[in-house]
Amino acid sequence: MEDTCPTDNEFNGQHMKARIASVFVIMIVSGIGSFLPLISSKCPSLNVPPTVFFIIRYVGTGVILATAFIHLLAEGIESLTNECLGGIFEDYSWGAGIALIGVWGMFLFDLVARRIIRNRNSNASIDSIGCCTHVALCPNSENVANTLSKGNNSLTREIDIQILNVFILEIGIVFHSVFVGLALAIAGDDFIGLFIAISFHQLLEGLGLGARFAMAKWPKGKEHYPWLLSTAFTLVTPISIAVGLGVRKSYPPGSRIALITNGIFDSLCSGVLIYNSLVELMAYDFMYSQEFEEDEYISRQLWAFLCLSIGAFAMALLGYWA
Repeated sequence: MEDTCPTDNEFNGQHMKARIASVFVIMIVSGIGSFLPLISSKCPSLNVPPTVFFIIRYVGTGVILATAFIHLLAEGIESLTNECLGGIFEDYSWGAGIALIGVWGMFLFDLVARRIIRNRNSNASIDSIGCCTHVALCPNSENVANTLSKGNNSLTREIDIQILNVFILEIGIVFHSVFVGLALAIAGDDFIGLFIAISFHQLLEGLGLGARFAMAKWPKGKEHYPWLLSTAFTLVTPISIAVGLGVRKSYPPGSRIALITNGIFDSLCSGVLIYNSLVELMAYDFMYSQEFEEDEYISRQLWAFLCLSIGAFAMALLGYWA
């Protein structure tokens, strides 16, 4: 079968100064988004109201959800249904299928990870109780110790799972950011519009990630991890733009290899983020956490839902604009 995919790109040499400036602008915007929640949470002297964190947290969840559907799944399906690919790509919606694999894989990974974390904490509990069984301050001391141990294990397990989910979110978004940077670097006549859209895109994504970094309870000795994760998010898109500018005359985004590669990664990452945003973020925050358990918090829950909707709508609108 003859390869009819284009071997060039839309780069026209215009706006070269703006393209170079975009490396630094995107870096600054991404850094503001991802570091602002962290800095605000670590510096009480800034007196940031809790309401601000509340808004950023739930707007960020909506942003991540919309990113999965609008900016990853839709683009993955578009790449893998390109007419020039032909062959097996004409017979099946591979983008949706690969996204399903991502969801299924994440569910399996989550099951195994939770089991490992639960067993590890249970073993640690047995060791800690065993070394103290010779101490009997009262007849019920053993029951008290067991109860306290179960509570500590549950808390430790939730913290471990929360941190695991943060890393998964980071991986899914960082992979997507690589292709975002390359696309911006070699954009044609629509460069300016795309530049503006991606700037807002990075700001919103950064706020969503940064809020989760700030909320996570990092173990002692690992307090620097959220700063490293924010740095990675801040740098990956600007570096991709710089690489794209370096290969602007030779990188063909519409080639067969590029379409298949982008389509697979976008679709797979969409499945990962869909599972994570629906199960670990939305379902946990709205249904299983203790934040909205009491009836008196119904108005607070409605405000959270409104923030979630605003974040999703804003990101979906950016997808339409870009």
